[in-house]
Amino acid sequence: MITTSVTEAAECLKQGQVLAYPTEAVWGLGCDPYNQEAFLEILRLKQRPIEKGVILLAAHLGQVESLLVNLDPDIRAQVEHSWRNQAASERATTWLLPATDEIPTWIKGNHPKVAVRVTNHPLCVALCSAFDRFIVSTSANPAGLEPARSLQDAMQYFHQDLNYLNGDLGLSCETSRILDAETGAVIRS
Repeated sequence: MITTSVTEAAECLKQGQVLAYPTEAVWGLGCDPYNQEAFLEILRLKQRPIEKGVILLAAHLGQVESLLVNLDPDIRAQVEHSWRNQAASERATTWLLPATDEIPTWIKGNHPKVAVRVTNHPLCVALCSAFDRFIVSTSANPAGLEPARSLQDAMQYFHQDLNYLNGDLGLSCETSRILDAETGAVIRS
């Protein structure tokens, strides 16, 4: 299915299906992070090992509040500032946050932390809002290949194997940088 309806796309996620959708810089693959079968389908499509973990994408701070509550107040302020004050053309920031028990082990992979991004991409905000919580977000490409930058690229990789929410990419030229909130380490620059 190819749709421009965020409601239809969110319904696909609720039904345990995988969805390809545009993000800030590249197309992503997403699913309900609590649906292990859908998550394993993403890994199969990408040929990606479960040990690597994936990013969770949220519409607003409220969707990730439980992951922020135990952060040092100064670190939390820095994380929130990066998400609230990001210009549409700036590179997005993903933060590694301490994972709570609510995060499934398959989302984290072999890591004690979980990668989280609050997006400012309007279509992603609408999708996460319609789904009413964060979703999985990993680049739409088989391992080792360039991420899809258009609906056509995504369909070339995955054909009719999944659902597509058609729309425009954001204004960023690069995938998100990844920073460890507690240590400040740059994981992906």
